[in-house]
Amino acid sequence: MTNWPNRTRPNQYAKIPHGYKASDEDRLILVPDQEVVEWIEKACDHLDQGFSTRKVAEWLSDKMGKSISHQGINLIWKRLRRGDSKRIKTLDKENRKRQPKTAADKKLAQVKRKRADAKRVLTMQDKKLAELQPENPATAVSDQLDFNAIAQQQATNEVVFAPNPGPQTEFLAASEREVLYGGSAGGGKSFGLLADPMRYFGNGNFNGIILRRTNDELRELIWKSQEMYPRAYPGAKWQEKKSQWVFPSGARLWMTYLERDEDVLRYQGQAFSYIAFDELTQLPTPFAWNYMRSRLRTTDQSLPLCMRATSNPGGPGHSWVKRMFIDPAPAGKRFAATDIESGEPMVYPADHEKGGQPLFYRRFIPASLKDNPYLMTDGQYEANLLTLPEMQRRQLLGGDWAVADGAAFSEFRQNIHTCEPFDIPAEWRRFRSCDFGYSSFSAVHWFAIDPSYETLYVYRELYVSKHTGRDLAEAILKAERGESISYGVLDSSCWHNRGQIGPSIAEEMIAAGCRWRPSDRSAGARVAGKNQLHQRLQVDPITELPGIVFFNTCRQIIADLPVIPSDPKGGDDIDARHRSDHAYDSVRYGVMSRPRGRSPFDWGQGVPQRQWQPADPVMGY
Repeated sequence: MTNWPNRTRPNQYAKIPHGYKASDEDRLILVPDQEVVEWIEKACDHLDQGFSTRKVAEWLSDKMGKSISHQGINLIWKRLRRGDSKRIKTLDKENRKRQPKTAADKKLAQVKRKRADAKRVLTMQDKKLAELQPENPATAVSDQLDFNAIAQQQATNEVVFAPNPGPQTEFLAASEREVLYGGSAGGGKSFGLLADPMRYFGNGNFNGIILRRTNDELRELIWKSQEMYPRAYPGAKWQEKKSQWVFPSGARLWMTYLERDEDVLRYQGQAFSYIAFDELTQLPTPFAWNYMRSRLRTTDQSLPLCMRATSNPGGPGHSWVKRMFIDPAPAGKRFAATDIESGEPMVYPADHEKGGQPLFYRRFIPASLKDNPYLMTDGQYEANLLTLPEMQRRQLLGGDWAVADGAAFSEFRQNIHTCEPFDIPAEWRRFRSCDFGYSSFSAVHWFAIDPSYETLYVYRELYVSKHTGRDLAEAILKAERGESISYGVLDSSCWHNRGQIGPSIAEEMIAAGCRWRPSDRSAGARVAGKNQLHQRLQVDPITELPGIVFFNTCRQIIADLPVIPSDPKGGDDIDARHRSDHAYDSVRYGVMSRPRGRSPFDWGQGVPQRQWQPADPVMGY
C-alpha cells in the first residue's frame, strides 16, 4: 500500500481531498483516513487490472458513502501509481500516439475539444432545467417496474453486442440442451455467456440464473452486465440485495454464487429455463451441475431449456468436465449425453414412448484467443500467456484439455470405487479411523473387511467441525451403537503434550469410552500411506474388484479424493498446500493400520486370534 503523507490546507473551510480527514489537534492539518485509504487503494488495484473508471468510481462511491467522479479516481490513481502501474504506462504510450502531429491535426483537435465542451455545458443546463420545471404527473414514471404491462420501447439502431465470427457465434446459435464453451483464455467466453440469454429478456416467463464459484469472482460479470443490459433493455434494473436483473417484461436473471455443493439447496423448488455456470472446472465434482439440471423446467413452450457453461482447462473439476464434454465426441460435434462414469449414452427406458432415444444432446465448442480480435490486436495478452509455465501455457493459451490436471489419485472412478449402501454381514471385521481438528474439521471413517478378497468397504463417514474431543467421542459412540468395532486409529498428534497439565485430546476421548490406538507418524509414513491407497485403488485383473470401495453416502471423501493435487515439486506426497485433506488423512490412517479380515477359524470365537492388545487396558493405548 502507498504511504500517504500528511497534507495541509490554507483554511479550515477548504475542501478536504478524498482519503483525508482533518486532524483533531489542528484543523489545518489533514491526516490519512485509513479506512477510506484502503478502499481507494483497492479501487486503484481494480484500475490496474483494467476495469472501467466509471464502474470503479461507482463502486468506490458506494464503499466510501460519498460520491467521487470517474475523473477524480483517475487523477488519484495516476498520482499514486504512475511509474509502477503497467496499465498507466500503456495508456500514456497510446495517448502519445494519438497526439496530433501536424498543425492541421492540432487545429482539428482543438475544434473537436470545444465542441465536446459545448455539449457538456448543454447537458448540464438541461439537467438544471429539468430540476426547476415541475414534473408532469401524466408522464411521471415510477421507480418500480410495472409488470402488468410491457413497457413500449423505442426502436433503436444501436448494436449493443455483436458476436465475433466463429466459436462465439456458434455458441450463441447452439441448439443442444447442454453446451460447454471452453478452451484458451481470452476467447470471449464471458461476454458470450452474458449475451446468450438476452434474446429471452422480452418474455415475462423467462427465469434464468448465472452461477460462479465465489461472489468475488462474480463481480466482474456483474459489471459487464451493467454495461450491456440497460442499453439493450431500457428500464432494466439490477437489484443488489436479491442479486438479480429485473426487466420491463417481468423476466428475471439471477447472478449469484455457488461455493459449496450444499449451496444448490437454496434453489430447491425453483424453476429455471436457463442455467449457466461460468468457469465450470472450479467445481470439484459434478454434483452441482447434475442437481441444477433438476431445476430446469418451464411451462412456456416458447422458451427452450438450456444449460450453458464456460471454462478453461485445468482446475479442481478438470477431470469430470473433460469426461462429460470433451471425451465423448470431437470438438464442435453434437452427441447424445453420456454417463461420465460408464461412458454409456443416457436414453429413455424401454417402456417409454421414446424408448431407446437419447435423453438430450451435448456439445463442446472450443474457444481460442485468435477468435477474439479485441485481445489479439496488440499481442500483449498473448505475450502474457506465453510467459506461463508449460502446463498452464498449454491449458490457457492452447486450450489443451489433454494436459494432466495434476490429480494425485487420477485412478479414482465413482462407478468403480463407490457403491450403494448394503447390510454388512455381522462376521465382517470392522474398525474406524479419525483425523481430529477443532477449528477446521474432524473426519471419522468406519471400515469393514470383506474376508473373501480382503476388500475394504468404507461404510460410514462423520465430518464435523467445532467438536471437542469429548463431543466427537460421544458422536462416534452414538453412530456405532450396537456394532462390534475391533479397534480405532487416531491421529497420533492427539497424544502430544502441548504444554498443558491436563489430559490430552486422545485421553479425553478414551475416558469417554471411545478407544483408540495412535496412527503411524514415523518418517515416511505419509508417502507410505499414499502408496498403500494407490495400491488399494487398483483393480485386481483376476477378481476385477478394487481393494477399497466407498459407500456413496461418504460424500466428503468421494468429493476430495479425485481433486487432491500431487506434489508440484515432483515428490511422492500430495501437495502440502492442499487444505482439504482431513478425510484423506483419516482414510490413510485406516489403510496403514494393516487391516486383516477374520479367518474362518476365528468366527466361532468372535474376535481374531492375532488382535492388537493395548499396553494399558484402562486407557486403551
